[in-house]
Amino acid sequence: MERQKKLTGLQKRKAIAGYLFILPFIVGFLVFMIQPLAQSLYMSFCDVQVGAGSFSPQFRGLFNYVRAFTVDPEFTRLLSEEISRMFINSLAIMVFSFFVALILNQKFRGRALVRAVFFLPVILSSGVIIGVETDNALMASIEAAVGETAASGVSVTGAIEEILKTAGIGTRAFETVFEIVDSIYDVAIASGIQIIIFLSGLQTISTSMYEAADIEGCTKWESLWKITLPMVSSLFLVNWIYTIVDFCMRSDNEVIEKISEEITVQINYGFASAMSWVYFGVVIAIIGITSLIISKGVYYYD
Repeated sequence: MERQKKLTGLQKRKAIAGYLFILPFIVGFLVFMIQPLAQSLYMSFCDVQVGAGSFSPQFRGLFNYVRAFTVDPEFTRLLSEEISRMFINSLAIMVFSFFVALILNQKFRGRALVRAVFFLPVILSSGVIIGVETDNALMASIEAAVGETAASGVSVTGAIEEILKTAGIGTRAFETVFEIVDSIYDVAIASGIQIIIFLSGLQTISTSMYEAADIEGCTKWESLWKITLPMVSSLFLVNWIYTIVDFCMRSDNEVIEKISEEITVQINYGFASAMSWVYFGVVIAIIGITSLIISKGVYYYD
């Protein structure tokens, strides 16, 4: 009974500490986000007339939503393309970040330096560094040189792809794999936080588990599937949600670009708000469904 009370008290203290950590976000969300969200939702049902320093919304019902799906020639196409690209890139990022974390968790010479190199994407994802990278003449020249090399027909992935196509096995699956390989730089840039989360989970696994597995004759491959993956399975769910949300906020997202164009160029706040809420609803639905599927395989332990 006394031990149970201690555990209950420990759980309460952990819960209080957790709420204190997220309290700034909750306060900021309630103070700064609730009103814009409600205003955006209302404008999605309105035809917003913009005047000098003011705007007047006129309620139109589902007009903007119907227009997004039946009238606009680009929105549904861009939405489906971005959703498929999101799945492919998110899976590539998850696989890449997990195996990089496995490598960084090993003991070898220069491990600290290698970790620093792989953690650079976290720094490079900041707005200042991205601006420097975008405006950097050296980076632009390197990118142009890479493009010329690919266009000249000496690209390694392009050569392999042509060989597979000639052999009759160049299916869409291979093309998708080659697209991921060609965009490995973008995958690495987007994997920084995921690598840190996976690495922190790997470091919490007791070495005694692997020692016991070795004594029992378990191979490294079996240890990966029977010990490592179950012990960090909860982190796959965390990283998956983070990766999807991060992808949906990228600057090269064509759906976001179209919404921004409707706001800044067409000055159509109502239609842009409707497209934003459709995109938001689709992403939330995908996160909910995939999280439910992933949570079925999550192993929780005390």
